Amino acid sequence: MDDSSHTEARGGRTETLAQRLAQRIEQGLLLPGSRLPSVREGARQQGVSPSTLVAAYDRLQALGLIEARPKRGFFVREPRGAGSRAAPRAALPVLHPPPFDSLTLMRGLMSSWDTPTPAHGTLPPDWLDATPLRQALRQALAEDDPRLLLGYGDAQGDRLLREQLAEQQAEFGTACLPEQILLTGGATQALDLVAQTLVQPGDAVLVDDPGWPIDFARLAQLGLRALAVPRTAQGPDLAVLAALLQQHRPRLYLTVNVLHNPTGHSLTLAQAHQLLRLAEAGDCLVVEDDTYWGFAAANLPRLAALDGLRRTLRISGFSKLIGAGLRVGYLAGPQALVDRLTERKLVQQLASPALNERALARLLQRGWLRRHMERVNERLAVARARCQRHAEAAGCRFALPPAGLFGWLDSGVDSERLALRLAEQGFRIAAEPLFSPTRRAGPHLRVNFAASQEPRFWRALELSRRTLPRWE
Repeated sequence: MDDSSHTEARGGRTETLAQRLAQRIEQGLLLPGSRLPSVREGARQQGVSPSTLVAAYDRLQALGLIEARPKRGFFVREPRGAGSRAAPRAALPVLHPPPFDSLTLMRGLMSSWDTPTPAHGTLPPDWLDATPLRQALRQALAEDDPRLLLGYGDAQGDRLLREQLAEQQAEFGTACLPEQILLTGGATQALDLVAQTLVQPGDAVLVDDPGWPIDFARLAQLGLRALAVPRTAQGPDLAVLAALLQQHRPRLYLTVNVLHNPTGHSLTLAQAHQLLRLAEAGDCLVVEDDTYWGFAAANLPRLAALDGLRRTLRISGFSKLIGAGLRVGYLAGPQALVDRLTERKLVQQLASPALNERALARLLQRGWLRRHMERVNERLAVARARCQRHAEAAGCRFALPPAGLFGWLDSGVDSERLALRLAEQGFRIAAEPLFSPTRRAGPHLRVNFAASQEPRFWRALELSRRTLPRWE
């Protein structure tokens, strides 16, 4: 690596470290007046050189977040009045322009659905089968119930489908009545209803970091404060979660705990119990997004099952499994909360699309979805193994053994710069900053196993990596 590459790599490490420390200050994990580690100790803790830590401290001083006290060290600055502390993440300079933000990515992927890329969030079209759904729609139309096509449906959703879903919850260990289920226009609408009904602008909401970028965009549009709970290959950082709960008293924690998007991690039973204990002590409602249930074993711990739907909402859907055009999702939770959310849906939408919901109920009755997912998961297992071989040949590795639909690939270089290089060759990838509420830089990218089968992509990845300095 030449001198310019060394400088560039060191600048990336400085930027990442400064953003990480700024985030901790903003979230209250480093309190005003607290002393920061010495240069030597801080460099050891962060796994960087002393010069990199000094450069990061210099960035934070320039932003007014910390101050150097002669012969004493570095300290978090006391606020100088309400609103005086700027949002550090926005103030920190971005080293390289992002190739796209979350909304741009979503628009691009929706418009190019028939040409899958590694950045896609769904199964490729040739993995899906529309015939059973057409048959179920015809069966629903043939029923002697004109409301399915001509009238308003039930605001809470088709009763037959809610009965089917209540039975399905038992497979995950959750006792649930049909009255505790609200059908929605996909899991996305369920999350919208929760964010619009249960919190107010200015409230704090916990999110995974990395996590689902549309959640970050949703919270920002509603004027809510997203507090990041770091998520690693070992799961959520429960120490940070405990500190955020105590410091900010957030109302909600939005999280994916089975086949986490994007890392692929699933909580252990011990982690799930500890997370629930912390949430209960902090009076925080846990919103468990179980969108990827069809790709996972039913016996993996579900927070909703362990909690008995007392302080949890379970949200799921069928877009990832059957096809995004169906737009049927649901939430299950405490009866009183479901009633409130149903009222919000009634005001927004009046009623559910009864025809789609009844067709889905017929599919579930026939057992088709179970057989479909068995076939998909067999095919996915082959795709994951192939991607793992390609990744190793390209000099990359997955943060976790591949599972489910997505893998969190460590490219060994700045993933955002890698995204720019690959975009020039016609490949769209989802780089690490996209999945961070702080747009934190890093070497990871989310890979859709089913949509990453082209050897040409992996060759382009390998060649592009060689042109970039190593991420350290």
